[in-house]
Amino acid sequence: MGDEEELIPHQPVGRLTENILHFARALRKAGMPVGSGRVIDAVHAVEAAGFSRRRDFYWTLHACFVSRAEHRALFDATFKLFWRDPQLMEKMMSVLMREADVPPEDREKKAAETRAQEALAGDQPPPSLEEEGEEIEFDATFTVSDEERLQAMDFEQMSTREIAAAKQAIARLSLPVEPIVSRRLRPASSGSVPDWRATLKASIRSGGAPSPLQMRERRTRWPNLVAICDISGSMSGYSRMLLHFLHAVSNRKGAGWAKVHSFVFGTRLTNVTRHLATRDVDEALAAAGAEVEDWEGGTRIGACLHAFNRDWSRRVLGQGAVVLLITDGLDRDDASALEKEAERLRLSSRQLIWLNPLLRWDGFAPKAQGVRALLPRVDSFRAAHNIHSLAELADALGRPDDVGERVRLMRMLRDERDVRSIDA
Repeated sequence: MGDEEELIPHQPVGRLTENILHFARALRKAGMPVGSGRVIDAVHAVEAAGFSRRRDFYWTLHACFVSRAEHRALFDATFKLFWRDPQLMEKMMSVLMREADVPPEDREKKAAETRAQEALAGDQPPPSLEEEGEEIEFDATFTVSDEERLQAMDFEQMSTREIAAAKQAIARLSLPVEPIVSRRLRPASSGSVPDWRATLKASIRSGGAPSPLQMRERRTRWPNLVAICDISGSMSGYSRMLLHFLHAVSNRKGAGWAKVHSFVFGTRLTNVTRHLATRDVDEALAAAGAEVEDWEGGTRIGACLHAFNRDWSRRVLGQGAVVLLITDGLDRDDASALEKEAERLRLSSRQLIWLNPLLRWDGFAPKAQGVRALLPRVDSFRAAHNIHSLAELADALGRPDDVGERVRLMRMLRDERDVRSIDA
């Protein structure tokens, strides 16, 4: 909101109440927790405060509907779009549809504006393209077969509508993890290890009389999850979807991880953990994009892993951390340096899992020098090109002995070396 004192045309109380109700529905559809009680409070507050000035009307509704800092941007974007024309609802929707048709290069959208537009205009039929000679088939509801197709569809092959549906499915994914059994002990009545010191102290307190045997058990603790994601040009079709996945994992309560640390790299390493901790996904990715300076640029995997090992490994890889290395392995730097840094990363982590979108191809072979350098130094090698592969990753984390495609590809490397030795 600006400082303008734009007047809002007078509306009958019934019409205003109806519009506030529609506005509350739009907020709820966009992701804000708005219930009927807040709608009633908003109607009473507007009746008490009046609605002759736009600024007063904005802050009155803001006080009734916004209870969290991360919802401010979403409320602001929805308010500007909804109350653009306080006339009939149909007229509002037509204005919104025309606004949504503006090409992205003509106007830069704020973090929550896309979600606000989808919440207000999502139920409207798409504009007809018959006059342009194109035939596009739209389906507003996903059947079981459509959901299965979406699960298996490659991220790079998705349309805008399918990407939106995929983001919603990704937001529901989680990465459950089992706690790590520590060497430290804690008192427990049902433990299996006798606590002789506690037993002796209890006997002394009772004057030397025999006392029950005190027992202990192993402590458990949750590991950290560290994700290092490639955002270079060759990964652009996948990195944004995978960042949506990392945001969902970072904000999933009860997932079991002690902390989730997220890093992105192209030609340089950037820590985006603080940005992805923001609950609003659009605001989180917008903040991360403003922080990163090498989106869709070149790739220097070895140099970026060196920066991580030097500056961050001791801070985030304690407590048995699991590392997700997300990259296609296409690196033109010195392969020996990459081997050294990958080996150090593996020794510093409890489990190093490499996620590579190129593994979606049946004919994938370890031919690139970056792939050859990384493959022997990871614990598991898995694909990361669709929703199904991310769901399989969640299952694989529950199996410490999972190796994915690593054994098969390592066998290909050995066979190739044997052939070279015979030829020599």
